[in-house]
Amino acid sequence: MTEDAARDDLEASSGSATALLRTVVGSVLRPVGGWMSAAGAVRLMGDLGIPAATARSSLARLVTRGVLRREPRESAAGYALEPAAVPMLERGDDRIFGERVEATTWCLLSFSFPERRRGSRDRLRRRLAALGCGSVADGLWIAPAALEDELAATARDIAGEADVVLFADAAPRGDLAAGLSRWYDLEAIRRVHESFLARFGDVAAPPDDAQAFALWIRALDEWRVIPYRDPGLPSDALPAGWPGADSASLFRRLRSDLEDRAVAHAAAVAGPARRVAAAR
Repeated sequence: MTEDAARDDLEASSGSATALLRTVVGSVLRPVGGWMSAAGAVRLMGDLGIPAATARSSLARLVTRGVLRREPRESAAGYALEPAAVPMLERGDDRIFGERVEATTWCLLSFSFPERRRGSRDRLRRRLAALGCGSVADGLWIAPAALEDELAATARDIAGEADVVLFADAAPRGDLAAGLSRWYDLEAIRRVHESFLARFGDVAAPPDDAQAFALWIRALDEWRVIPYRDPGLPSDALPAGWPGADSASLFRRLRSDLEDRAVAHAAAVAGPARRVAAAR
């Protein structure tokens, strides 16, 4: 499975058993050493309310998609992170955990495909939307300048340099607020911010580490799509009462309260130390 296929995998929405497992892989598998026992992985999914059979199916899907590989250790079945998936996860770290910076300049991507390459054109559009670009016209997309490298890489992956032109460091002139309302579905973006606030805003950190793990993974799984939907749209060009700053602040608090406990729980349940202890 290629890195490009793994990158496509992150275009999936959150909430499903496979999405939750992918969030577990991205957030706790690397800190616990890049390997987890099969039984421990199923137990972690059980902490999230996922039945064992469904968890095993999700593990198999991530193997097929090139995110995990089967790797037994000392006769214990287990899964290791596929090296080709590491760059994908690191890009996700930058977007998901990075400081939210509002756009002041923009980049534009213009492309044109012959009809015989319709599939590539449609795939590029899906990828651009997943990255957080807005659609200006059929073959013209816009994004904050901070996404320039991601747009360039995407164009190389899918279109080939001959089919696209990337314009960088464009400064807006005129009514940016009116433009954003045409280029982005602002009501849909507002809803994902408000949904995150409604679901997690009043939740206190639980005393039990398994519950803390479950709360963190579910919060992270819901949050991880938001920086892609709202990639730093400038607040002074957004409707009044925009909830982006509040949802980002809530995510930072949840991370501070829960992340270390979640990693420690995962290490105790699924990491190599548990396997060795069990073998004695």
